[in-house]
Amino acid sequence: MSFFKYLIIIVVLLNFSVNTKCFAQNFSVEEQHQIDTLNRIIYDIASYDTSKANAYLTLAEILYVSNLDTIIPLCEKAKNIAEKALNKLPKSDKNTRKAFLKSLTGALNNIGYAYLAKGNTDKAIEYYHKAKPISEEIDDKEALFTYYISIGYIYMEKGEIKKALKYYHQSLKIAEAMGNKQNIATSLNNIGYIYEHQDDFDKGLEFYYLSLEKYKEIDYQQGIADLYNNISVVYNNQAQEINKKGENYDLVDIKREKALSYQQKSLKIRREIGDKEGISASLNIIGGIYASQAEELIKYGGNTNTINTKRQTALENLYESLKIRKEIGDKDGMTYSLNSIAKILIAQEQYQQAFDYVNRSFQISKELGYPKNIRNAAHLLSEIYKKQNKGTQALEMFELYINMRDSINNEETQKSTIKQQAKYEYEKQKVIDDLEYQKIIAVKQAEKKKQQIVTISTAAILILVVVFLLFVFNRLKITRKQKLVIEEKNIEITDSINYAKRIQEAILPSRQSVKELLPNSFIYYQPKDIVAGDFYWVESISSLEGGLKVGDNHPSSSPQGENIILFAAADCTGHGVPGALVSVVCNNALNRATRDFNLTNPGQLLDKTSEIVENQLNQSTVSSLGEMDNIRDGMDIALCMLNTKTNELQYAGAKNPLWIIRNAEDDIEEIKANKQSIGKVENRENYTTHSIQLNKGDTIYIFSDGFADQFGGDKGKKLMYQPFKKLLIEINNETMDKQLELIRNYFEKWKGNLEQVDDVCIIGVRV
Repeated sequence: MSFFKYLIIIVVLLNFSVNTKCFAQNFSVEEQHQIDTLNRIIYDIASYDTSKANAYLTLAEILYVSNLDTIIPLCEKAKNIAEKALNKLPKSDKNTRKAFLKSLTGALNNIGYAYLAKGNTDKAIEYYHKAKPISEEIDDKEALFTYYISIGYIYMEKGEIKKALKYYHQSLKIAEAMGNKQNIATSLNNIGYIYEHQDDFDKGLEFYYLSLEKYKEIDYQQGIADLYNNISVVYNNQAQEINKKGENYDLVDIKREKALSYQQKSLKIRREIGDKEGISASLNIIGGIYASQAEELIKYGGNTNTINTKRQTALENLYESLKIRKEIGDKDGMTYSLNSIAKILIAQEQYQQAFDYVNRSFQISKELGYPKNIRNAAHLLSEIYKKQNKGTQALEMFELYINMRDSINNEETQKSTIKQQAKYEYEKQKVIDDLEYQKIIAVKQAEKKKQQIVTISTAAILILVVVFLLFVFNRLKITRKQKLVIEEKNIEITDSINYAKRIQEAILPSRQSVKELLPNSFIYYQPKDIVAGDFYWVESISSLEGGLKVGDNHPSSSPQGENIILFAAADCTGHGVPGALVSVVCNNALNRATRDFNLTNPGQLLDKTSEIVENQLNQSTVSSLGEMDNIRDGMDIALCMLNTKTNELQYAGAKNPLWIIRNAEDDIEEIKANKQSIGKVENRENYTTHSIQLNKGDTIYIFSDGFADQFGGDKGKKLMYQPFKKLLIEINNETMDKQLELIRNYFEKWKGNLEQVDDVCIIGVRV
């Protein structure tokens, strides 16, 4: 449904005349006649007649096409009239009030749409948000659908994919509640578009097919054509990805043929409904598919006649696309058609013809002033000049290509580096081309020597096999004896490590004591091996020997130490036995810094801990060769001090940050750590103490890097921090005990059958 169905210009109180003569040159005879008829209705019919309201609606829609700027002032005026009318109307007149409220939402939605079309997304969101509560009040589902689909689009353009999906799914729910199949199809298509552009092609296709079925149910030909196009593009992108990996030509060809089939279906419908812009786009895509098939046949050793036929068919489609785009004045589209034709001509070594097409594209692109189009044309011109051995022109065009590319990626790129970068990349590419040629020559020479090498190698291998078998037979006797010794040693080592585990567990605070100090918390502690380099540390001020006092180094001046809790998640160098040994040293250093030196301020505590660790670990010793060995082990840590009475938190970190999720919010506030570890560091600086006021319901997380560094999932990739953040946001409404269970399950599912790569320690505390 058109956005203009909501135009508040329909308000019958709107009393203004429209001079259409200034627009006449832009309208057809039929449209001009319609405008004249609407003007007569506006002048002749009484102010409160619905016919006059509908006349304003239709007139605004026609005039909007010629001038976007007309919609905002007209809708603002209509909005003011509706608001004044609502102030005067008695609350008992519900029907009239509802009509004006609907008009008001229409005005706000259309102002939002106008700002969106002008690129002012902040203003667009502002007006859409104003319209939403009114739409909910009068249960205007059509207006609510407009709100959710529009906000979803804005967030998609901003790259906030999670929010975009949330709003699109909400628009889908409303469309389903209305039973409006066209709106359902629109929502499904938009969701599919997001998944496609996140490279989740299967998910994108799933939603595109669902959208296509809805359009078929209502026989909406334009929508069907657009969905055939979208499905075609996904299959084409899948073929491109498979081809890059060089995995399977047959699979690439299957995907290309599917892309071609769906695009031809789209083209057929677009021809039937006279959609010239769509026709030209489909022809351009079809041409591109045939061109890609030709290149893939070359890569995989296809028939020459088939390759030439594919290229010729590609050119025929591209020539027709170019012709239509020229007829309708689509200069932007013309540049893409011209470039696509030129690429095929370059592949056919018809460089002068290719130059003519690219040069036309280049001139149009400069006229339009579009950096992306200029970039594409400049890159092709550089390639042609290079083939023609025109080094100066090639370098000049390559420099322009780099310039446009960088202006697209980063408008603030310093112009002084562009020329040097262009020259470097141009020369680097030339070296690569030369190396490729040399590689071909080397392969041919290698073939000549192949028979000699095979004969000599075979004889040598047979001799080596005999010698090896004699050696293996002798070693088997020795190995049997060694195996028994090794098994005994393994038992001894395992027993020792298990004993070390019991010692390490004795150093760690018990889960019961942690729950007493931080009742609304969890600790996920998962060593990689029997013993770990990660450890967690929890202390209350009142429990420290000597009865520490809370003074200047603490955010609260209260002497009630029982309200002050220190806790930390630490990651020492290495894991297993070496990491465990370092963790004992670092744990002891933390205890000494608090107990012996009476420190509680996190930054000062880490400074002293680092000093102690450095003194203990970085002692120089003379090796057996007379050289000096310097130990550079240490610890990354996030350390917090929480006043459970005032909810005031202090934090300091060595490489490990603090994450905060505020109550009722769905994003993470990150407090960054100092970028230096505990232990020996060059040019050491004091650790920074951050003070944060927490509110009831806020949740804080500190952790080592083991969770984010774990490999797993379908592709065996590293988890990374963004999915970790997403997980914490999704489970934040759960209790802390439930969060622990969900985190543990997530980690095990992600890891699957892969080996755990590092120790894991996560502490979560809710105030």
